[in-house]
Amino acid sequence: MSQPAWPLRDAEHLLVLGSQMAELEQQLFASGLPVEALMEKAALAVARRLQQPDWWPQLQRRGALVLVGPGHNGGDGLVVARELHLAGIAVRIWSPFERHKPLTAAHLLHARWLGIAELAAPPDPADPAVWIDALFGIGQSRPPGEALEALLEQRQRMQPGRLIAIDGPTGVCADSGQLLGRVAACAALSLSIGLLKQGFLQDQALAWVGQLERLELGLPAPLLQGLGHDQPLALLDRDLAAAPWPQQPEAASKYQRGRLLVIAGSEAYRGASQLCLQGASASGVGSLRAALPQPVAEQLWSVQPHVVVSAALEAHPSGSLQLAGLSESVLERLDAVVLGPGLGGTTATEAAAEASSWNLLQRFPGLLLLDADGLNRLAHLGAAQWLQGRQGPTWLTPHAGEFARLFPELADQQPLLAASAAAQLCSDQQPCSVLLKGARTVIAAADGRRWQLAQACSAAARAGLGDVLAGYAAGLGARGGSDAALLATSALAHAQAGQQAERLRGPGGANPIAIAQQLQSQEPNTIQTLQSD
Repeated sequence: MSQPAWPLRDAEHLLVLGSQMAELEQQLFASGLPVEALMEKAALAVARRLQQPDWWPQLQRRGALVLVGPGHNGGDGLVVARELHLAGIAVRIWSPFERHKPLTAAHLLHARWLGIAELAAPPDPADPAVWIDALFGIGQSRPPGEALEALLEQRQRMQPGRLIAIDGPTGVCADSGQLLGRVAACAALSLSIGLLKQGFLQDQALAWVGQLERLELGLPAPLLQGLGHDQPLALLDRDLAAAPWPQQPEAASKYQRGRLLVIAGSEAYRGASQLCLQGASASGVGSLRAALPQPVAEQLWSVQPHVVVSAALEAHPSGSLQLAGLSESVLERLDAVVLGPGLGGTTATEAAAEASSWNLLQRFPGLLLLDADGLNRLAHLGAAQWLQGRQGPTWLTPHAGEFARLFPELADQQPLLAASAAAQLCSDQQPCSVLLKGARTVIAAADGRRWQLAQACSAAARAGLGDVLAGYAAGLGARGGSDAALLATSALAHAQAGQQAERLRGPGGANPIAIAQQLQSQEPNTIQTLQSD
């Protein structure tokens, strides 16, 4: 059964490839909309954005230089140059191309008629004006060339933070976010026209894209409905309120509010189990149990007295946690298990000794969340085959290195593709969902749905944050089920908690404990009374 879409599959959230955006535009042109009308609409939206207080005073003081490409991105830039000129801004244009598409050539002719200054030679990279990059936009497929790359590189070195990109910086692929050549334009602001392009959210593009904003183009809703159900969706901060939070009746007992077991920590990483439990506690799960290293288990009552110790586990000679101490009774009467934070690595011999425990976990019918060293140990077993035999739903939460160990054949793919391929590969008897961590985390469901965070807190890229997320996500899953949308909700809540902790305490305050505390206030009051049929 298909799941309801969250968030809405609208222009705010859809993430598209450059070719998809071009196809949508072609459908508009086929409907009778003139190309000229769409260009005016897009460029006027850019011009209005530049009149906002963060850029307008600088444009008035410094002027603008518009870099004009041969295609319709260059035409957009020329309309922007026209509007800035008519508003009294000192505007110049420069185009290193002899030939232009007819519509762009017409706008260039009009700009000359208006008296807008045109540079005959390449601009000085130390030019104090704000540069507006309208060279290529989303149609880029080749490196911009050594001359342009050298100019853009010198520009960033001499005048950092004074370049605005229209539909993406020159030299960055709008689909993958990868550099097309050696360097790219380094934008302080990138304006994505109509819809967000997937490449601009990828980790490798962030240094070049700068602040990313979508400009409304008024695309008709029926046009967007033609995009498939597997079209990725951006997760925005405001989407958290409408997220599919778990709901239980007011009279629900603690056991009806989710039963979670945390298997975490080792002699070397004792704090990981504490952080994972703090994240789980923040989820509001009703019954929280733990299988922990012996030293942690003995002292847990004094720091987290609400947690029931189900097992105190021994250590391998290396100091990592032995899973061989798990018994079938420990896994009984549970909705979810989280395994992995701080377990420590294992040798091949140690991994073989844990085979019976992994068999128990494979047969566990509830939700199993695997994180950190749980994933690394799974890699020794053959991840895809083991996951295909799982008797219950699974959530995987790897970072890029862990993902590469699990799925080396997928590691070179763009995150949205890689996470989706892994989720589908591992979903046989039961669904597997993948949360691939990064500066802009990706979440993929077995049925093709995909999400990507549009914002995150860079100051929260710190040790221990993944432990908190693993516990929090597993707690929500214990309460609300295993659908991947709930995993995406946990990622968005975790990211927003990091942003809030940074705002309240500064970058140094976005630490794991502060974020775990902040997570307690993320969920709106959605508990509803049980309604009769």
